[in-house]
Amino acid sequence: MIILEDVNKSYGKGAPALNNISLHIEKGEFAFIVGDSGSGKSTLIKLLLKELTPTSGKIYVNNTDVTRLKHSRIPKYRRGIGTVFQDFRLLKDRNVYENVAFAQRVISVPGREIRKNVPSVLSLVGLAEKYKSKPKELSGGEQQRVALARAIINKPRILLADEPTGNLDPKNSWEIMKLLEQINKNGTTVLVVTHNREIVNEMRKRVITMKKGVIISDQKKGGYIDED
Repeated sequence: MIILEDVNKSYGKGAPALNNISLHIEKGEFAFIVGDSGSGKSTLIKLLLKELTPTSGKIYVNNTDVTRLKHSRIPKYRRGIGTVFQDFRLLKDRNVYENVAFAQRVISVPGREIRKNVPSVLSLVGLAEKYKSKPKELSGGEQQRVALARAIINKPRILLADEPTGNLDPKNSWEIMKLLEQINKNGTTVLVVTHNREIVNEMRKRVITMKKGVIISDQKKGGYIDED
């Protein structure tokens, strides 16, 4: 599902952001990527989203050679990947329904299907009754659930979550993680970047630990390891 082969990324002089990274994420896996700030986690996510191009190496996602992907094909490529970020990135002038429906309008889903799909996915994330609310009327946890609903409504094969619990309290953090786990059980490959030690240790998923641009540990049913 996701393959990186000898990937390097440098931003100029100094140590590379990624140094000879090789990584395979299988279809249907749930994996955490952990590590201190500056370890290369964000660079890795940006490479998968084709926001950056590697200095060298190969990246394959959904059987697509991302390193050779033409600029004109990037929007279509990204439609196969759901993304959730720490800062929610909701449209503040639109209500919950319209925020989620927006992802379907972008790919020209017929209106009758949108009217069926949006309530269904809002029900999945526990926000069926909040469809008329604006983002400012929601808690942080509710806003993240809207972002999650928007990320999965087009049924992506891969979901990338970059610090999805970074702005949430423990209770809401666990609710988001349970939703991600449920989405994974429905067949979506889930990759989560996080600093949340408790969640990583409790969930016992695959844990990929990065430090200074390299993978220093890759454990099945792993935990958050000390990097010193």
